[in-house]
Amino acid sequence: MPTGSPDPIALVDLATEVARKAADLLLEGAQRTRDSVETKTSTTDMVTEMDHASEALIVELLQAARPDDGIVAEEGSSRPGSTGLRWVIDPLDGTTNYLYGLPGWAVSIAAEQVTDRGDRRVLAGVVLDAVHDRLYSAAAGHGARVNGEPIRCSDATDLSRALVGTGFGYQPERRRDQARVLVELLPRVRDIRRNGAAAVDLCLVACGRLDAYYEHGLAWWDHAAGSLIAAEAGAVVSPLGDRTVLDGSIVAAAPGVHAALRGLLDALGASEVA
Repeated sequence: MPTGSPDPIALVDLATEVARKAADLLLEGAQRTRDSVETKTSTTDMVTEMDHASEALIVELLQAARPDDGIVAEEGSSRPGSTGLRWVIDPLDGTTNYLYGLPGWAVSIAAEQVTDRGDRRVLAGVVLDAVHDRLYSAAAGHGARVNGEPIRCSDATDLSRALVGTGFGYQPERRRDQARVLVELLPRVRDIRRNGAAAVDLCLVACGRLDAYYEHGLAWWDHAAGSLIAAEAGAVVSPLGDRTVLDGSIVAAAPGVHAALRGLLDALGASEVA
């Protein structure tokens, strides 16, 4: 039974092992016709039997290794723990990409320390972009890596030349509001990318393939791991407006463009969408 303060590097090692097994399951399942495709909050918010199978496998493996930790996961797995450590799991981030045979989906696993007062500190994060075989990881205070090699965010300083990623919510009203913001933002940056998985987008910021990423309306499991990886790679990660990162309102960017981008997004009302 684990005792004392957990070692972030050991947590990354465990999350890596588990994420690889879940990714193998998902890659095998991607070759088969879907037996079940359901919807959650809207007709565009889909979940498959593979989301559930991946989550069940991840939970089983984590509980076997650390049975007293807490768990919270996208498809409903939840249990309290007694160690002060909780695993935050997105078993398949980018389900739509997965369903359509597109790249850009991932397994995302974070380990966070939760105090009696409810304060949270993410200690470890792993995001496995399975199609490209890119394993992004970070242990708090130890930097970020992809496939074991250190990574850093870009050195962009001019927002007008920044490549910016974003995403859209599932509700029609939110999408409409997000599109209004995008119309105003697009002429002021180099271009926009919408890849379809927040965890992957944050890792693309971490390795400099995107200069920045923002989105409003994320769930904690969407970005708990990716936010740590981006921050450990030198990116500035903050909420939008007067919200908090835990609210799912986030902008992650190279230090040289973060303030300008956040100021512009706040002025455009990016955190005020439905």
